[in-house]
Amino acid sequence: MNNSLLKNISEHNSIFSKLINQTTNLEKIIKLIHKKLNLGGKILLCGNGGSAADAQHLAAEFLIRLRPNINRSPIPAISLSTDTSTLTACGNDYKFEDIFLRPFIALSKKNDILLIISTSGNSKNIIKVLKQAKKNKITTIGFLGNKGGKASKLCDFKVVVDSKNTARIQEAHIFIGHFVFTGVEDLILKRSK
Repeated sequence: MNNSLLKNISEHNSIFSKLINQTTNLEKIIKLIHKKLNLGGKILLCGNGGSAADAQHLAAEFLIRLRPNINRSPIPAISLSTDTSTLTACGNDYKFEDIFLRPFIALSKKNDILLIISTSGNSKNIIKVLKQAKKNKITTIGFLGNKGGKASKLCDFKVVVDSKNTARIQEAHIFIGHFVFTGVEDLILKRSK
């Protein structure tokens, strides 16, 4: 048991230490989100499985608050993964690969950002919504794993976690999400002073 735990901690630490190479990229993403929010945009998030939970989690951090000691106005963010009636109706009446596409088409507008979270970058529903975002000229950000998959080529900005281990990728994605959203929140609070 101890060896297994040590191995997992070691792998986690190794992956997280490589994130330092993403500093410039993460700073660009923070500034981009802040800029789009200032222009009246919102963040639309989506992912499958654990990544769907991360999309919902991060949307809640923007809508409610990220840090318990900071009160601020809500920041517009919507998880496309949370409405079970919409997801199941779309899966039943159309295709499962359209579950993000349909609400994205209905809800997205100029200056919005689509943030996709995917450990593989190859899910059909993610690829489909990214292609629609390109068509609609909506900026896209991807939190990806492995080598980024097909989604890597479709994202305007991406953070690829260098791992094939789904659990470690997801741990990194939620860390990256918190880091980015904290940076955006800091810029918003600085502006409001």
